[in-house]
Formats: sequence, structure tokens, C-alpha cells
Amino acid sequence: MEVLHLTPESFKKLTTQTEKAVLIDFWATWCGPCQKLGPELEALAAECDDLIIGKVDVDSYPEIAVELGVNTIPALFFYKNGKLEKNFVGYMDKAALKARLGL
Repeated sequence: MEVLHLTPESFKKLTTQTEKAVLIDFWATWCGPCQKLGPELEALAAECDDLIIGKVDVDSYPEIAVELGVNTIPALFFYKNGKLEKNFVGYMDKAALKARLGL
């Protein structure tokens, strides 16, 4: 599955759905660690059919980041059954992401 680029409307819809787990990456084009994380998320999305991965550009949609208290990027928020399960900050490779998410 491909990584989705989210708007406020699609973010809300995606994070409240209960069919699949959802990982949201808060990022920016000027953020080096964010750019490094992108290919790891693409690889994870291709490997895990039961996980939906979305990205929110904090420069385009700062209101979502503010609502969730994001003040450092990359920030990852993991939702399961429509509820926030965990969140963490910083770059990690695909193996570390899978371990953190319990996949």
C-alpha cells in the first residue's frame, strides 16, 4: 500500500477508522531526518498490508500538529481501533519501526 498524504479532513477520517492500524508521520520538506525516514515508511507500507501509513506536512497543515502537541519532527503517531496507542519522535529504520509498533 502506498503512503498517503493527508489533509485535515482525511486525517480525521483515517485516524477514527477501526479496520486497520494507522501510522501518521508529521514531517516537513526542510527536515533532514524526515527526508531520511520517508523511504523507511515507504518500505514498511509495501511490506505491511494491515497497516495504513499517512503523512502530514506540518507547514501545510499546522493545525493538526498543534492539536496533537507536535513540537518536534519527525513525529509518529500510531492509532489502533480508532484510538491513539503510542507516539514517538525521531528517525528510525524499518526494523526499528516494526519493533516499536509490534508488527
